Amino acid sequence: MFPLPEPMRLALDAARRAGEEGEVPVGAVIVRHGQVVSVAANAPRRLHDPTAHAEIQAIRAAAEKLGRERLEECDLWVTLEPCAMCAGAIAHARIARLYYAASDPKGGAVEHGPRFFGQPTCHHRPEIYAGIGEAEGAALLRSFFAARR
Repeated sequence: MFPLPEPMRLALDAARRAGEEGEVPVGAVIVRHGQVVSVAANAPRRLHDPTAHAEIQAIRAAAEKLGRERLEECDLWVTLEPCAMCAGAIAHARIARLYYAASDPKGGAVEHGPRFFGQPTCHHRPEIYAGIGEAEGAALLRSFFAARR
């Protein structure tokens, strides 16, 4: 087994912390030119904001830090396949590459559901790399939901 890339390890760490706080354990990291720009986790419950998914939080923080709304030279690493809302934000931000760990057959919008980036109305399509850290990301989610049943 190969070691996980640093950005995915950071995303998984953020996801773990979110789970410990009662949030669905999803973490996201934005990297630009090999440097971490932002690290975020799911926070809808904590912030009372249904849009506070890890990807949105990471995009907002990176855009603020870089002082621009377009993140063309940035990569997004996330522990779960993005939903339609997050896929839309990824397209609007012009993220160059998307790396995600676990697939989400119920709520995902990249390889499942609407397959957002394959739609003719999608104005930007990042390069997509799935399954990096899949076992770890899926295990966090299974454990989190099992504890609540």
